[in-house]
Amino acid sequence: MEATIKTFIYIHAFFGGLGLITGIGSIICTKGSKAHKRMGKLFSLGMITSSLIAIPIACMPNHENVLLLLIALFTIYLVVSGNQIMTFRSNHKKEATAIDKIISGTMLLLSSLMIVYGSYGLALGNMGSLLFVFFGGFGLSLSIRDFIFYKKFRNTKKGWLANHIGKMVGALIASFTAFIVAGLGQDTLVAWTLPTILGTIYIVYWRRKMNAKMPVKPLS
Repeated sequence: MEATIKTFIYIHAFFGGLGLITGIGSIICTKGSKAHKRMGKLFSLGMITSSLIAIPIACMPNHENVLLLLIALFTIYLVVSGNQIMTFRSNHKKEATAIDKIISGTMLLLSSLMIVYGSYGLALGNMGSLLFVFFGGFGLSLSIRDFIFYKKFRNTKKGWLANHIGKMVGALIASFTAFIVAGLGQDTLVAWTLPTILGTIYIVYWRRKMNAKMPVKPLS
């Protein structure tokens, strides 16, 4: 059994490393270029595969890791949703599809369960349950914003692009955090916050860049 778990861990680490490298590569490459698209596909493959393998590993005896489990779930959601949101760039798409709503609805349900479970744990004095409340609140916010976007996406010219960048960078932040905290064992304030700070700066930079390119509508 232990040998099987180690094999899964090696596979998880390989695809996680692939995701991290190609994620950085997709940021460096020109947006929309062939290299960016190829890097993005490899990033998605690496992150989803690594996260799917991480779920059973985090639940196995002597390998229980709540942090790894939560980050794996959120990484899958961010990558899948970040790719699915690209379908909104088409002028032919008039409304959100069932797939869009299922992805966001699943995250909404999981996040609500996390909050309930975490709140129950905190009421019993288990401070470790705070992670469930934190991730649950974060996921609930993202999924609600998804449904708001689905209603208003036709009124925002580049809303899909801002959403795509935000979620893909968010997945990269999550993977970096997991690698530093769980992989390298650096459970410090800097390890927890630095990837988020750098990723947020990058997201803000691109949103401002997109807003600067948008034509200003004349006053009526």
